[in-house]
Amino acid sequence: MTDTLRTAHTFELDPGTLDAVRAMLTRAFDGDFGDEDWEHGLGGVHAYAVDSQGGIVAHGSVVMRRVVHRGRAHRVGYVEAVAVRADRRRQGLGGRIMAALEEVVDGAYEFGALSASDEGAALYRARGWQLWNGRVEAYGPGGVEHLPDEEDTTFLRPAGGRPLPVAADGPLLFDWRDGDVL
Repeated sequence: MTDTLRTAHTFELDPGTLDAVRAMLTRAFDGDFGDEDWEHGLGGVHAYAVDSQGGIVAHGSVVMRRVVHRGRAHRVGYVEAVAVRADRRRQGLGGRIMAALEEVVDGAYEFGALSASDEGAALYRARGWQLWNGRVEAYGPGGVEHLPDEEDTTFLRPAGGRPLPVAADGPLLFDWRDGDVL
């Protein structure tokens, strides 16, 4: 099978492509991919693979988020909505999608961040993403909120071969958004 990898900003994708990506993500996440999850993956750069019949077989996006560490705000490339169609898993598509997204992170952000599912964590580790060993928080409507459930799923990646500009001796404080904050 020959798949074509494409990258485009959200504004460059026509409604039909966006609908096809969303449908694939909904199926890939067994229906556990809602409106807020979709919203989180928009507004940045998408990497997606199309099979020879024109079907979307894999997708991921990287969007800009603000993360505060030790009083300094960082521009972070946050990876979202990474999935491979069930019948195409274990064929290298996830790695191809991540390579394209990492290129965006390397060129445009201070570092990359993501929240990994149990199923996805091995892919990210194999690609050099590092599990964050510190506290994770977010600016919430009522002030700063601790996110203990994210402390064993948050991965970071230095951008462009530079050292990671954060250390586990202070929390990562993410910007707020509806739905799952991370």
